[in-house]
Amino acid sequence: MPYAHVNDIDINYLLEGDGPETVVLINGLADDLLTWVYQVDALLAAGYRVLRFDNRGIGESSKPAGPYTTALFAQDAKALVDHLNVTDFHLMGVSMGGMIAQEYALAYPDDLRSLTLACTYAAPGPFCSRMFSLWADMAPVMGVPAVMRDVSLWAFTQEFFLTREDELAEFETAMAYMNQPTPAYLAQLHSIRHHDTTDRLNQISVRTMVLAGEEDILIPVHLSKTLHELVPGSEFRTTKGGHGCIWEHPDPFNEQFINFIKTSKGGDINEQ
Repeated sequence: MPYAHVNDIDINYLLEGDGPETVVLINGLADDLLTWVYQVDALLAAGYRVLRFDNRGIGESSKPAGPYTTALFAQDAKALVDHLNVTDFHLMGVSMGGMIAQEYALAYPDDLRSLTLACTYAAPGPFCSRMFSLWADMAPVMGVPAVMRDVSLWAFTQEFFLTREDELAEFETAMAYMNQPTPAYLAQLHSIRHHDTTDRLNQISVRTMVLAGEEDILIPVHLSKTLHELVPGSEFRTTKGGHGCIWEHPDPFNEQFINFIKTSKGGDINEQ
């Protein structure tokens, strides 16, 4: 995979397809670019070019000392798209990636044709804050793979545990061998514990969809609804599954996303 040296780090990325419009995908906490394995083919088949990459602190990208912030991650993404001459694109972020995408849209709105914020929030609130504090305490003692075993309990629905044991085992194996040292995990975790765009989201002018897994218990759906209410003119939709809906039920997720970006023409929402 190619690398780009930008913003004082090396970013591992994949740019695929040759469509006239580009989709940029931003991963969540402790997820590398393989996060999007169930989305890329659908996007390519729909005629889009797709850029995905490892955030700092995960996969094959650099893992400098933290802590990190969602604004810093957005700066990394901006440096990468500028390096690749990617402009006027559709931006999708899931979970932590959705927080990064908020910061991107606030800082660099002219780059975007559309913005999709999936399974994410404007601020963590008391429930998520306590959960993340627990993960921060667990990681140095038990290791990141053990924390990710706990995350899987929150990410998937009961139906998944009852009916798709083989797939669950594959996810758990991947988590056990993930390429993320504990300091890098904690540096990423810091970003979502301190993310808060509540007072700035009214500045977002690009056409926006807030998309939530209808059974999400990791980032509860009411936080996504609050995010939607804070972004002027945004659309709120749900899709089948929980926080891991991009893996558990990729087809309805992809359909919602592709239908949205097909009708997004770019520019200020007030002009559309």
